[in-house]
Amino acid sequence: MASIVSRLSLALSLIALALAGYSIYQHTQSAMESQPIKALPAWLQLPTFQSANVLSYYPSGRKSSPAGMLSDEACVFSAVKEVVDAAIDNETRMGASLIRLFFHDCFVDGCDAGLLLNDTATFTGEQTAFGNLNSVRGFEVIEQAKQNAVAKCADTPVSCADILSIAARDSFERFSGATYTVTLGRLDARTANLTGANTQLVGPSENLTEQVRKFGIKGFNERELVALLGSHTLGFARCPVLCDNRNINPVRVPGLQCNCPVTNTDPGLVGLDPTPDTFDQRYYSDLVSGQGLLFSDQQLMNSTTTSDAVTTYRDSIDTFLADFAAAMVKMSNLPPSAGVELEIRDVCSRVNDVSVASV
Repeated sequence: MASIVSRLSLALSLIALALAGYSIYQHTQSAMESQPIKALPAWLQLPTFQSANVLSYYPSGRKSSPAGMLSDEACVFSAVKEVVDAAIDNETRMGASLIRLFFHDCFVDGCDAGLLLNDTATFTGEQTAFGNLNSVRGFEVIEQAKQNAVAKCADTPVSCADILSIAARDSFERFSGATYTVTLGRLDARTANLTGANTQLVGPSENLTEQVRKFGIKGFNERELVALLGSHTLGFARCPVLCDNRNINPVRVPGLQCNCPVTNTDPGLVGLDPTPDTFDQRYYSDLVSGQGLLFSDQQLMNSTTTSDAVTTYRDSIDTFLADFAAAMVKMSNLPPSAGVELEIRDVCSRVNDVSVASV
C-alpha cells in the first residue's frame, strides 16, 4: 500500500511540474510574440513583418491551425518567400545571388549551411575560399528569412540549410514562373570545410573534363551538369574574375567592358549573358554561337553529350526548366558529410552555444 501511495505521489508531482513548465512556456511565448523584429534593413521594414501567425501544437504530435492560419510547413515557406521577394524587389540581382549561395553551400560537403558560418578567432569557415571571397552574397537575406520564420512559425523549428534551399527555389520561381518541391528536415553543421570549398567547387577556368569529374563525384551526370550551369542565365560575373584571362572565353576579351587590370574589390560587373535579369535560353544560344562569357561555360561545347544538351535547352525552354528543377531538387538533397555534428542553428552565421539538435 505504501508503495502505491509513493508512486501516486510521484506521479502527481511530475504532473504539477509539467503544468508549471507549460505555464512558464506560455508566458515566455506571449512575451516573445509581443516583440517586433529588430534591426531590419530599410527594405525589410514591411508592415507584415510585425505580425506573427503562430501555430497551435498538440502533444500527440499532430500540428494544426485555427481557421484562416497557415499549416506548419506552409508557414515556413510563406515566411521565407516574404523576405526573398522583398530582397529581389530591392535588388533584382539578389535572385541569382541566392541560387549561387545555395549551390556553393550544397556542393561542398552537402546542404549543411556551412558556408553561412562567419570566421571567428578560433575558426576559419568557407567564405574566404577562392570561389567565395568577394563573390558569394545574400547572407543577410538568409538570416532575415530565418528570423522571420522563427517569429511567425515558432512551433516549427527550421534549419538555416532549409531556409537556403527554400530561398533558392523561390528565386528560381520568381524569375522563371516554374517551381519545384523543397522538403524540410535538413540540419546545420557545427563546422565548415575551407579546404573542401577550395577543391570541390568548379572554377571559371576549369576545362570540361574537370567539371565532369567534380559533378560526377556529387552524383550528377553530364546533362545535369549542363542544366545546373544554366543558372548562369541569371546574374553577373565580376570584373576581377574576367580580367584574369584564364577565366574568360578568349573571343570575348576584345569587347570586355571592364577596365582591366582591376583590384580584387573592383565593383564592375558584366552580365553572364545579355539578359542577366531573365531566366531564359540566351545563355545556351551564346554557347552554341561560341559567345559564352566564362571559359568554363564555353567548354560545354567540347563534347557530344554536353553540346547536345546545350542545343536541347536552347531549343526548348520547357525542357530546360524541367531539367533544371529536377537537378536542383537533387542538389538540395545532398547529405552532410558523415560524422559531422549537426544542429538547428539559432543564428545562421554562428553555431549555437549548446547544440540543441545534434545527431
